[in-house]
Amino acid sequence: MSYFAPTVEPLNHKVERRLRRAAQRLGTTDPVPSVADLLRRTFHYPDGDPRYGCNALTPMAAPFEPSFSELQPNILRFTIEPLPPQASSVDRRDESTREMRRLVGQNIGSDAVYWFDQASEPFRGMSSGGMLDYGAFFGSSYDRDGLYSSKVYYETNGDGTSIDQLPSGLFRTVNIVTQLIPGLKPLFTTLAAERQAGSQRLTFAATQPLRLADLQPALDALGLGHRLPGIMQTVGLVLGGRFDLPAHSALLAFGEGPNGPDFELYLLLAHIPDVPPSFLSLLTMGLAERPRSLAALERWMGAFTPEDEHWPGRFSIVSLRADRNSPPRVSLYLRPVEFELSPEALPTAA
Repeated sequence: MSYFAPTVEPLNHKVERRLRRAAQRLGTTDPVPSVADLLRRTFHYPDGDPRYGCNALTPMAAPFEPSFSELQPNILRFTIEPLPPQASSVDRRDESTREMRRLVGQNIGSDAVYWFDQASEPFRGMSSGGMLDYGAFFGSSYDRDGLYSSKVYYETNGDGTSIDQLPSGLFRTVNIVTQLIPGLKPLFTTLAAERQAGSQRLTFAATQPLRLADLQPALDALGLGHRLPGIMQTVGLVLGGRFDLPAHSALLAFGEGPNGPDFELYLLLAHIPDVPPSFLSLLTMGLAERPRSLAALERWMGAFTPEDEHWPGRFSIVSLRADRNSPPRVSLYLRPVEFELSPEALPTAA
């Protein structure tokens, strides 16, 4: 008979195990050595601790969000809300900035760090911290050769000054869409450093009901109007013929890349009524004509399914991204079942 209470391990151990197993299944390098300290600082409470539920990334679950991208089919991608629940928004913003500079400097190079320093300066200054909620999210992705990209999602102020400080090309794009699509509210800007280039996007919340057909004038003005039928075809398939979205159920992101403006529509599934229970089966039907993408999705789902479960968790977001040269491609964002809070913990976390 033992006289010692069982040791409850911190959640970062479980996160690390899942990442290692996912890397093995996907054939990527192990990401844990490069982010172990950040994971330890973020997930040092025990598994199931209700305090994890108080976060802006995955409310009522630990703030760890893997995602699948059809554009990056064999890459291990994940995002976290850095630091423990009691951290301030400024602390999270500064932590994300430090981790981005460290990872990019060690794995991509000084030129990428210089680009990031220039691009991020308007969003990490001390003057922009007073109106923030969560501050920033941090993401990274890995392929077989190591770090593929690192990202910071900087929360934007609600006063509109964030738009004024965007790069000129993105500023023009954002000006067009805010004039032609009513009810857009800036949420965050994403700075991504990949091996070959850096990119920046601005993501809006659609605060008013959105009819997909009403996006036509804005997409036409960006040279993307020919992509709307493909977007609507997939949305209609996934949502059972629905083409109108309630207020606050969609995000719209715009960027400026090598092919000109790009656009991504995010469907927030929990805020859309009557999503078909079989929406994932419907989505895979749409991917049947792209068998490599379908096989990659199935492999990714297996990588995040616990050994004692039959399903990886709940999908929170489906997105579609397109530019002038590339048709709409799908991404899926997961709330892993093994990091959901138990029902008993939910009232405490709320």
